[in-house]
Amino acid sequence: MKIPYFIVLTLFITTALGSVLKVEIDGPIDPVRAEFIRDAVSEASRRDAELLLIRLDTPGGLGVSMQEVITEILNSRAPVVCYVSPTGSHAASAGFFILLAADLAAMAPATNTGAAHPVFPFGMDNPVMMEKVKNDALASLRSIVDRRNRSYELAEKGVLESHSYTAQEALEGGLIDLIATDEKELLRKLEGVSVTRPDGTAITLNLQDKGIETFNMSRRQRILGALANPNLALLFGVVGLALLWIEFQAPGMILPAAIGLISLTLSLLGFSLLPINYIGVILIFLGLCLVVGEVFFQGFGVLGLGGAISLVLGLVFLIDSPYPDLRIGWGIALSLGVPVALLSFFFLWTLFKGSRARIRTGGEGLVGVTGIAKSIVGYSGGRVFLKGELWNAKTVGGIEIEVGAEVVVEKIEGLMLVVTRKSL
Repeated sequence: MKIPYFIVLTLFITTALGSVLKVEIDGPIDPVRAEFIRDAVSEASRRDAELLLIRLDTPGGLGVSMQEVITEILNSRAPVVCYVSPTGSHAASAGFFILLAADLAAMAPATNTGAAHPVFPFGMDNPVMMEKVKNDALASLRSIVDRRNRSYELAEKGVLESHSYTAQEALEGGLIDLIATDEKELLRKLEGVSVTRPDGTAITLNLQDKGIETFNMSRRQRILGALANPNLALLFGVVGLALLWIEFQAPGMILPAAIGLISLTLSLLGFSLLPINYIGVILIFLGLCLVVGEVFFQGFGVLGLGGAISLVLGLVFLIDSPYPDLRIGWGIALSLGVPVALLSFFFLWTLFKGSRARIRTGGEGLVGVTGIAKSIVGYSGGRVFLKGELWNAKTVGGIEIEVGAEVVVEKIEGLMLVVTRKSL
């Protein structure tokens, strides 16, 4: 028996509407993840979802991206629950603010949150700027906890004193609403809970028999998310430059140039998603100039070594973020800088060794060479045989050297060798 079309349509609508939409945030809060959450909020509103579940596991992130996420959560038509999960996860720094901003905050056992004191990269904190950032963070925090009726005292300690709280401490202190072992238990505990919407109306969650549908990143966001990794963006940049160098060395190959340009474009795209420190850019540019100067002007390794140091420091300082996941690691920076330094030392050692070695070519290369007198050699001249050739030679001080005697070249005057008898 065929099922009527309107019944199929009704079943489809009832399963599509009023469901639980879930997004998973693993890693730092960056522009790509902020856009992903914005899309998820819009999708939950479009579907009239019963709940938007944001599973959090983040070390923190960029302040601008965090604020975008908080704005989306506070203005979401669908109720939002932030759930720090699975066991062992954390919602630190920016994640702490996002957790508190949710309509409902939950954590799994053996998770933690807090440690939200504003920080600058590499400890380069200006006292005045730090005070302004701290006051702005506290003002934002007050507005969030007042709206969600959470404990401001503990939240303030999380910002000012970088306190971190276990799931149980956060629950007992009024920072979160519940602890749940998994998503199934979470939905069971949220059943019948009343949530106040942005317009002041209250709704009661009806989650019985509701399935959880995962909302995934778009292909574009997945690509951008991968490129937003500074180490990958750097790798693309290095590969691009290497391929362009190959094209310049062997013009006409075309393929290296094409792939190199694509790699450089992807690298620039990745770095455009990250907070760039222009001091790092200047140091990298200076380092490249010094390395090029070493190649073209033979700086005896000094220029190359300086370029390597500048390059490493520039890479480390390039990303203006205090979070390791958003910075270029020391390992990657050194893996590029150390080879440059080694090459510079190699050039320096080669030049130093060459400067001390005896010249073996040209006229100067004959000085100190031993030969055989093929005629009597005196002040007026004679003939000697050395290096497979006959040379005109003479002595000084009225000395004569007999035929067959071994001679040593002392110096060269024009095309005439000045020789002496070889000492026994």
